[in-house]
Amino acid sequence: MNQFRFSMIAVLASLVVLAACAGYVPRDPEPADFPVHGIDISRWQGDIDWFSARRGGVSFAFIKATEGGDHVDPRFLDNFNAARRAGVPRSAYHFYYWCRPAIEQVAWFMENVPNDPDALPPVLDVEWNNESRTCRRRPPREEVVREMRVWLQEVERLYGKRPIIYTTVDFHADNMIGEFDDYPIWVRSVAGYPLRKYDGRRWTLWQYAGDGRVPGVNGEVDRNVFAGSPEDWQRWLNGEITHNEIARY
Repeated sequence: MNQFRFSMIAVLASLVVLAACAGYVPRDPEPADFPVHGIDISRWQGDIDWFSARRGGVSFAFIKATEGGDHVDPRFLDNFNAARRAGVPRSAYHFYYWCRPAIEQVAWFMENVPNDPDALPPVLDVEWNNESRTCRRRPPREEVVREMRVWLQEVERLYGKRPIIYTTVDFHADNMIGEFDDYPIWVRSVAGYPLRKYDGRRWTLWQYAGDGRVPGVNGEVDRNVFAGSPEDWQRWLNGEITHNEIARY
């Protein structure tokens, strides 16, 4: 028996050496490798059965609240309150409008989003909007960074929690490399693992699909994962660890 065991060990060792010689590269993590999953939604998902969503594995939800300085999602408060009643941790997100000063957008967000101490941190959604009917402006990087910091710092002061930044590959490449390392980052990457798309950026949340399906939601919905374990998720929610202390999978 010992001889057989030693033979198997030798075979396995040989396979490891052969794989290394062949240039074997471990596969990237996939969404299914992460245990904490959630969704982000807006009016377009219609009526949501939040209790069914929670039972179906939705551990968190980001809910569209405001856009610019004069638009509010008509279903925001209904979704925000219904998710709380179902026990789904949730947050409000603001879609940034590049033709309006940040301070005005802060005021609009504050006017429409309750300061709920049990909510997840607020989210600033920054991306280029090439299809906007009213504002396709792309400010220079210096202006983008400055205005983002105004929104982030003011919202943190008003709501008592450091906001999350949601962004896309192109916007990040244009504006965020080397910036905002002190904020949790939520990245969109439907075509591959985020580290390969975001210049090695340390991410906290990953939007990996725009055509997901979950119980309680009719039709397609964006799917997301948290970077760490269920234990880290709870510790992060409780403010016991920062985004930089999450043990990544």
